[in-house]
Amino acid sequence: MPRFSVIVPAYKVQAYLHECLDSVLSQSYPDLELIAVDDGSPDACGAIIDEFAARDPRVRPVHLPRNEGLGRARNAGLRTATGDYLLFLDGDDTLTPHALRAIADRLKETGEPDVLVHDYARTDWSGRTVRNQAAIQLTEHGAAPFGLEDRPGLLKLLTVVWNKTYRREFVEREGLAFPPGYYEDVPWTYPVLMAAESIATLDHVCVHYRQRRRGSITRTTSRRHFDLFEQYDRVFAYIEERPELAHWRPVLFRRMVNHLTAVFAHRERLPREARADFLRQARTHCRRHHAPGHPVPLRSRLRHALVRFGLHRTFHTLQRASALRRRILKSGIRLLKALRTAALRLHYRVQRRLPLRADRAVFTAYDGRGHGCNPGALETALRTHAPHIRTSWVARPEHHHTIPTATHRVRPGTAAYWTALARSKYLVGNVDFDPRLVKRPGQILLQTQHGTPLKHMGLDLQERPAAARGTDFAELLRSVDTWDHVLSANRHSTLTWERVFPGRYRTLEYGQPRNDVFQQATSADVSRLRETLGVPEGTVALLYAPTHRDHRRSRHPALDLERFLRRLGPRFVILARAHHAYGEPLTAGSDRIIDVTDHPSVEQLCLASDVLVTDYSSIMFDYANLDRPIVLLTDDREAYEAARGTYFDLRSFPPGAVARSEDELIDIFTTGHWRGSRSAQLRSAFRERFCPYDDGRAAERVVRHVVLGETNLPPVVPLAERHPVPSAAAALGRFPQAGVPQPAGPPTVLPPAVLPPAVHLQTVGSQVVSSQTVGSQAVGDRV
Repeated sequence: MPRFSVIVPAYKVQAYLHECLDSVLSQSYPDLELIAVDDGSPDACGAIIDEFAARDPRVRPVHLPRNEGLGRARNAGLRTATGDYLLFLDGDDTLTPHALRAIADRLKETGEPDVLVHDYARTDWSGRTVRNQAAIQLTEHGAAPFGLEDRPGLLKLLTVVWNKTYRREFVEREGLAFPPGYYEDVPWTYPVLMAAESIATLDHVCVHYRQRRRGSITRTTSRRHFDLFEQYDRVFAYIEERPELAHWRPVLFRRMVNHLTAVFAHRERLPREARADFLRQARTHCRRHHAPGHPVPLRSRLRHALVRFGLHRTFHTLQRASALRRRILKSGIRLLKALRTAALRLHYRVQRRLPLRADRAVFTAYDGRGHGCNPGALETALRTHAPHIRTSWVARPEHHHTIPTATHRVRPGTAAYWTALARSKYLVGNVDFDPRLVKRPGQILLQTQHGTPLKHMGLDLQERPAAARGTDFAELLRSVDTWDHVLSANRHSTLTWERVFPGRYRTLEYGQPRNDVFQQATSADVSRLRETLGVPEGTVALLYAPTHRDHRRSRHPALDLERFLRRLGPRFVILARAHHAYGEPLTAGSDRIIDVTDHPSVEQLCLASDVLVTDYSSIMFDYANLDRPIVLLTDDREAYEAARGTYFDLRSFPPGAVARSEDELIDIFTTGHWRGSRSAQLRSAFRERFCPYDDGRAAERVVRHVVLGETNLPPVVPLAERHPVPSAAAALGRFPQAGVPQPAGPPTVLPPAVLPPAVHLQTVGSQVVSSQTVGSQAVGDRV
């Protein structure tokens, strides 16, 4: 008996059915059966289902002789299901990666409830994904499981079947089934929630609900929307048969009026000639099922009254008046914005004519995010080595808490922002400032960049449209012309910046200021950071920080973190940091997977960890300064190279072991290669090439040269004489062994290319060349 039965009815969804079925069968939790119901579809849905059934024995095809409708197709799937729990998925929707594993874990945590309510996100025809706005109802805080009386807010969620998981015994005991007609989810959803003795929630997006440009019920103009009346008759009949549920009548009456109002107000659903009839029937239903006692919000009372009394012409008149009001309001808002913009432009022009303030510096990082990266380290150093300079930091309000109290906070786009840009002598950022910036004579703009370049940058993106995404290269070069200094951490960065960002600036090979903390931190700092993050004492903390994919809209699900942790054993924990471009965590979370996506300092995360796992992220160049193990996962190297491209092949010159798949990554840890002598040799060569100046005084050198005008700068400490703070696990004297049972079947053996032989560097003219010896043949790769 499988754990899950996933029921997928299919009717005229041939363009989406492959993706839907694949999303189920590719789940990391494989204990399932997929019941795909061909609802007499006239297109290729039936053939597609049969193709999947021939390839995977978990697929159980059901073919209905004629189109029965969505409800009866689901009933056919119910009769076939044998799993402990039931899920429903429409043929044009998809399960998110690892959704079933998250559901299975939550069911186990909450004692096998009758119903688990999980979250979803809407995906429109353009590919844009928006999470459910009512997700606050799915909070997992508090006792679980619970009854509906404890969380009546669940009735506010969308009345759909596919945002829940149902215990099959519960469904059979209650005799639950789907009726025919439109809105068949209504008389299923409400009885399910009211009858369930135990309910739990999962605050995790498990379903991507596709809103097609054409073809969905909500965009279909038809009298079949009148089916909604009969569906609510079924809901109230269910309550009448069970007197113990009578207290839910007022709540459901209000929900019915809301639903009827929404259908009537949606002008695409009802034919013009049927609108008056719909409102008359709505009035009849409101009188039939009227149940006072549940308050209606003030903003909804008028609409409720119009529906309950069937005032069709009044409703239509108020709709048009409301639309006119919205248009006037929007026009007024546009006018106010235009006036504000004009006022700010005038303000900026006036400020540019006032004298520069030689004692002012303004900083920003990552287009208005918080205090951090190289500008953050320089702002801190400026207050130490040049205390006469007053500093300001430009950031959006939600990031102001990261800014030190001694630094003035500035919101982008305000008058204070334009004053700071016009009057400050020093402008420091790791991305370009506002394109409307007019650099004044005497101003000094320091471009810090944000890491050593591995992926293609600047002008190199002209031939890579997926990565460039409409970049205005003329505007880019105009910004470059405002730069006075550019920071560089190594010769590779210098050669790259000067080629892809050609300009008259001076390159400062002083190192990355943000990495100074690696040489300055103490073991006490590491212990404090781990305690703050919740890393258990005596464990190995693995920082997993993949970069974004320019060719993908959504996050690349390269690694099943739950499976990875199970294979590594109980002595490992993962600090999971998703790239900020995606705005969502890497996992639903568990006791041993700590989501650090929103942590303000990646440098602190590096200090708290014992090993880094990444892919093509520049974090590897920073982390190498700590002289701690680094492992790369490059499962999609060909796609990444095609879309973005890299300046050298990581397989030829890696900072440690390289895995080409999740299984190889597991092998690297279970065999100890991640911390072996070979990985240490690779890391040593990598540090020598890319970390020559990161000795803990990079920020000081920049401030002394750029601000104080000094030429006698602190000398660079040789690599051999640096002593970065050791990791917590290394300080214990040993790393725990990731010794776990191997899966059935032959073990995965790492090919020689994954752990290449020693790499030697040599300089040919101005080119740095790496060579590795394979037998008696030397192979050279340009770095």
